[in-house]
Amino acid sequence: MAKTIQAIKGMNDILPGESARWESFEAIVREVFAAYGYRNIRMPIVEQTDLFVRSIGEVTDIVEKEMYTFIDRLNGDSLTLRPEGTASCLRAVLEHNLLYDGPQRVWYSGPMFRHERPQKGRYRQFHQFGVEALGLAGPDVDAEQLVMLSDLWKKLGLTNVALEINTLGDTESRAAHRASLISYLESHAELLDEEAKRRLHTNPLRILDTKNPSMQAMVDAAPKLIDFVSEDSLKHFEKFQSYIRQAGIDYQINSRLVRGLDYYNRTVFEWTTTQLGSQGTICGGGRYDGLIEQMGGKPAPACGFGMGIERILLLLEAQEIALPLQTLDIYLAQQGEQAAAFAWQVASQLRQAGFSVQQHMGEASFKSQMKKADQSGARFAVIIGDDEASAQQVTLKPLRQAGEQQRLSVSDVITTIK
Repeated sequence: MAKTIQAIKGMNDILPGESARWESFEAIVREVFAAYGYRNIRMPIVEQTDLFVRSIGEVTDIVEKEMYTFIDRLNGDSLTLRPEGTASCLRAVLEHNLLYDGPQRVWYSGPMFRHERPQKGRYRQFHQFGVEALGLAGPDVDAEQLVMLSDLWKKLGLTNVALEINTLGDTESRAAHRASLISYLESHAELLDEEAKRRLHTNPLRILDTKNPSMQAMVDAAPKLIDFVSEDSLKHFEKFQSYIRQAGIDYQINSRLVRGLDYYNRTVFEWTTTQLGSQGTICGGGRYDGLIEQMGGKPAPACGFGMGIERILLLLEAQEIALPLQTLDIYLAQQGEQAAAFAWQVASQLRQAGFSVQQHMGEASFKSQMKKADQSGARFAVIIGDDEASAQQVTLKPLRQAGEQQRLSVSDVITTIK
């Protein structure tokens, strides 16, 4: 017997019982995004490698260690499975000139890929919803995205979710802070671990995110980015805060929050929880006003976020929140040659009336079929024997509520169930 092939580690199957939760969650998210005027955009999962190198940053962990990159055997191009959605989205927006008609609010969803050590809440193929607001410069749209997310958490019933915010300032602010930070870290070189030394002159901001306890005191005393932020950026940040305070959203300023991608500027934020261990960030994003120009487009402001579907579903499970699942309306049981022919007609009529119907297939006793009807989770069983078929009627039996079974016409079944 041939050896069975299994899924790649960290790339998980989502089976029908679990995917019902995904579908319910996705439907709620789409409803909330639509309520704020965001429209769906869909991009390929494979892009030119240079797209991510140019946008994410050549010395980031994602580009250096985590991307799934391969050479196209037909033409020798270097291609990469997308590790995040913003770069792909902006590539599509620029390629199709979507900003020609003015600002765009879009959302997307689907799998992302990063080659890292799989653990609960962190996978090699993971799924995200992403949102981008393009061509809008003010702090009002930054705040609107947080209000939208707050609405989503309420709709899902999530609690124990905290918002952290920060400002990274403009390019000049970051350059001045970067120079001061490098000088400070060089003066404490003996305390730096190997990872920090590697990042010192390429991505020193990420050193502030260290989890190394022996570096914490030194990092805590490092120059703060907020002390270098320009007056204009500070006004943007203060106005942004006033909007979210007006919306009644609680938050904390985390001066060490920098996000892991090079393209962010000004506003950055993360929604976190203490219930998922080390994978506590369920959503993060911010403003990236220079990225569109960096990718070859005309300068245009932008902000957005990504949220992890697996992590939010894990959090819903941890908080014992059951999502509303679509249930089967009718299990249709039949026995007899005349009944089988009539059953096809009945199933069609019931579906056209808007009901979900699972029709029994194959030979089986009514007892066996009724057992399957109960296992299916259907609200009702519709039973057809040759006797019912001759009278052009069916027997309707409630499965999830009290009530007697009734012999009815199909039109009366539709009225009764509705």
